[in-house]
Amino acid sequence: MIDRRTLMASTIALGATALLPRFALAATSDLKSLTANIVPIGRAERAARIAKAQRLMRANNIGAVLIEPGSSLDYFTGVQWWRSERLTCAILPVEGDPCIVTPFFEEPSVRESLGVAAEVRVWQEDESPVAEVVAFLKGRKLDARPIGIEETVRYFASDGLSRALPAAKITSANPVVRGCRMIKTPAEIALMQTASDVTVAAINHAIAHTEIGMSPSDIQALITSATRALGGDTDGDDLILLNDASAYPHGSHLPQRVQRQGIILLDCGCKVGGYQSDISRTFVLGGATAEQRKVFGQVQEGQRIAFAAAQIGRPAGSVDDAVRGGYEKMGYGPRYRLPGTPHRTGHGIGMDGHEPVNLVHGETTKLAAGMCFSNEPGIYAPGKFGVRIEDCFHMTDSGPVWFSKPQTSIEYPAD
Repeated sequence: MIDRRTLMASTIALGATALLPRFALAATSDLKSLTANIVPIGRAERAARIAKAQRLMRANNIGAVLIEPGSSLDYFTGVQWWRSERLTCAILPVEGDPCIVTPFFEEPSVRESLGVAAEVRVWQEDESPVAEVVAFLKGRKLDARPIGIEETVRYFASDGLSRALPAAKITSANPVVRGCRMIKTPAEIALMQTASDVTVAAINHAIAHTEIGMSPSDIQALITSATRALGGDTDGDDLILLNDASAYPHGSHLPQRVQRQGIILLDCGCKVGGYQSDISRTFVLGGATAEQRKVFGQVQEGQRIAFAAAQIGRPAGSVDDAVRGGYEKMGYGPRYRLPGTPHRTGHGIGMDGHEPVNLVHGETTKLAAGMCFSNEPGIYAPGKFGVRIEDCFHMTDSGPVWFSKPQTSIEYPAD
């Protein structure tokens, strides 16, 4: 009966630290947690989120929103669950308390993390969960109004609902869910700031202990042990790109070792209170070459261009356009061609490492206070090397504010 994901999570929580190399564990003895005083998201904050969602539902003529397990379910209800063939979901109605639909035998576990006032409806193994969703909608007289589907809901759930309510209009819930989640509150930004502080400290710790001959897994062990010692949650799947593998934004499967004057690119993050960080640093041991310093300086300039272009009211895509224009003047591209920057300048970040919207050409969403983004206009030359510096920022009424201080030197990245 025990779900495989639950069993794996328990095993990881109990034994992950013991699996790390001894050198990594020993090196963290002087690190202290940075998360002891965080303030978790509470009932009042979630109640305010539901109230805002209901205002947006009224403004967009949406009667209810269907949400499956994942970040959005946690965001609105506090329920932390996983997706399986057994449907657990939430229905946010335009008025009144939400409803959680879950298997009968899962109800006690679901209630453990429920952080709002909500009705809970259960279904048995030989019953249809969609029938409970429909019963709730009909009981609230919402079955004749448009029903919004959160963008990550699986087809079988939305299709089952449309078949059960053939006369209902099924529509996107993006105006509601994105309208809430894209704008972070001070409580969310505080958690993201702490997550960023943890990752900066973990990266600096790993850099100080990186040596010639180390493998990516050796460096990963340093980062993972440091992140946990500093109080961050991590599953230890950061990107550690060495030498020519750094020329590919997500790396190579070919074995690599740290070399003198070889590029070491770390792309790392963690969670604190359910909120993400995302930071990249590029450095070398043994002194950088002239070409490495040149490209590093160009990426620094790309970061500065993006930061300056991120202003309230401007389209998100204009940030990417500004960077690409600057890089083309340096001889890269054009556009997304290599050598140059083949990926977007940045992505939204919050409870998920990547979430809407992106700093990418053509994105028309206007920048607003509370939005959070990565700023990572890396430059890559396949067959040679790549440089990526990544820091995140949040928008305020007076412009962008960094979560982490951008890297200043390819040889001394922690200064």
